[in-house]
Amino acid sequence: MKFLVDAQLPRALVRSLRELGYEAQHTWSLDFGNRTPDAAIASIADREAAIVISKDLDFMNSHILSDSPKRLLLVSTGNISNRVLIRLFEQHIAAIITAFDESNLVEFNQAGLVIHES
Repeated sequence: MKFLVDAQLPRALVRSLRELGYEAQHTWSLDFGNRTPDAAIASIADREAAIVISKDLDFMNSHILSDSPKRLLLVSTGNISNRVLIRLFEQHIAAIITAFDESNLVEFNQAGLVIHES
């Protein structure tokens, strides 16, 4: 499983995902870094069969309207510390992976997961 983490999420999340055994990159590592346009992020993720992880509702709108990015994990935890965010990911990663067997649009909040219809 591959992930592409959007700009407003910490690079430490990438390190954590890698430690858990997943491929992950942050937009910071792309040619235009955190200034990479959403459409380019979605295109890269789709080409690499990666799941975009973002807080940006524009990705959800794009996914629903144009099926790009193909797979999206929308983070809607509200304002929490990076440490708490990473701990939540570590606690729920198995459920997140399983959720993508059912849907291409999964929402992650402090209470758990919302699996949207594909």
